[in-house]
Amino acid sequence: MPVFFKSALSYEPTDHELEKASNSYLMSLVAVMAGLPIPIVNVLATVGFFFAVRKGTPFVKWHATQALLSQLSLAIFNSIGFWWTVGIVFNGELPTNEYFTYLFTLVIVNLTEFIATIYSAVKTRKGVHVQWWVYGELTNRLVKT
Repeated sequence: MPVFFKSALSYEPTDHELEKASNSYLMSLVAVMAGLPIPIVNVLATVGFFFAVRKGTPFVKWHATQALLSQLSLAIFNSIGFWWTVGIVFNGELPTNEYFTYLFTLVIVNLTEFIATIYSAVKTRKGVHVQWWVYGELTNRLVKT
């Protein structure tokens, strides 16, 4: 775990840092609402925010990186569903059971990510360090503090 999260005595993020870290999660939610049918919009918004804060404090950079990693992987799943749907619509094919199963899974994954993002934004704003399963460890390896 990065040094600045080990104890409250080693590093206490300022209110400004807490807000920026929380905003790194909220950025993807705002972008989802703006460009819902196109999966790349939320990734571009999160990438833009990441580049805006990448030279900030380690706390903000860590949370912006975790938000970016989650959006990148989600974009892959959403893009597959998007292009599969486009292929069905424009090729005049009938949707298969596999297609509906993938869409159902996609809805579950997106809802889970949506809830986790809101939870992370709220907790991070309160000063609680939230590490997502898989993404947290990857972020620890990518963000050197």
